[in-house]
Amino acid sequence: MLDDQPAPHGPQGDNPTDVPLAERPRATPRALVLALGMLVTSALAGVLVVLPAPYAVTSPGPTRDVLGEADGTPLIQVEGAETFPSSGELRLTTISGTGGPGYPSYVSTVLRGWLSGASVVRPVEEVFPQDATQEEIDESNTELMVTSQETATVAALTELGYEVPATLVVAGTVAGTDAEGKLEEGDVLTALDGEALPDYQTLIRRLEDVAPGAVVTLSVTRHAQPVDVQVTTGEREEGGAQIGVFVNPSFDLPVDVTISIDGIGGPSAGTMFALGIVDLLTPEDEADGEVIAGTGTIDVTGAVGSIGGIRQKLVGAQRDGAAWFLAPAGNCGEVVDHVPDGLRVVRVATLHEAREAMTAIGAGTADDLPTCTAG
Repeated sequence: MLDDQPAPHGPQGDNPTDVPLAERPRATPRALVLALGMLVTSALAGVLVVLPAPYAVTSPGPTRDVLGEADGTPLIQVEGAETFPSSGELRLTTISGTGGPGYPSYVSTVLRGWLSGASVVRPVEEVFPQDATQEEIDESNTELMVTSQETATVAALTELGYEVPATLVVAGTVAGTDAEGKLEEGDVLTALDGEALPDYQTLIRRLEDVAPGAVVTLSVTRHAQPVDVQVTTGEREEGGAQIGVFVNPSFDLPVDVTISIDGIGGPSAGTMFALGIVDLLTPEDEADGEVIAGTGTIDVTGAVGSIGGIRQKLVGAQRDGAAWFLAPAGNCGEVVDHVPDGLRVVRVATLHEAREAMTAIGAGTADDLPTCTAG
């Protein structure tokens, strides 16, 4: 008999479909209740998949090697200076989230987040501004990413000894300070107490030496005319004096650095971008085959700032093969007791400390590096 031939039926009654309707067993009430319950459960499960919930869920996102490529294009490209290859990886870390405008969290997503040790569930109003659209949030994150790339470039070049001239343009004054009403938007700062201000770092260094409350003379260019303004300084939270103005520096970069990365926003990759630029512009193979992940904002002085989602980023780093993680000192309180197995965390407060940590890790001398659990 060929395989595709139908088998002959047996005598009438051997096939259940041949049983007369009146002789078939009827469903019991219990069976009907069970069937109805399964139907209702299935319907509820389907609703849970698509029912929005007022929560934001953040989870470990992808990591990217800033020394690597995306679609054949290096993430960091340098023109105007020699670059050197590296055998290691420097991975920026991200978080993935739902709950914002255009990306709602569903009940099923929230339940999975609560059950996951790697995700965090919070009321949506604690995470996203309620009056912002998705387009506005995306635009803001893109602007922060672009700014962090420029800042990382300035910090890296300064760390390597380059001079990075800047035009210091006043973007506004801080309400309640002595500068309010004295300095104007568009003023260009040229000197402090007679000392020229060729770059932003000089301004910061000079103010560190000024006692809060002291009167300083700011020389500015206003409508193409030189003007001297006396300002009583205030105190910065991190120490030193402040002059009460917002400065929007315009940098004249001695090396052309382009960072190409899509789908990632915000400022938290700044430290890893800066570290990648340092690595590319130095002949030493600092990481020497090690996979080092990290996070942190960075300013033009090289100070590393704290970020959100540090615990999710730790998990993402370990998942993607990192053995080391550079964490901002300001996030250490969140790191303690939440480090995944196989990952070692190093505390950094400046780009210089991050560079020294990278070098020590590559050289195999990292045992004494500061951590978030001790000193």
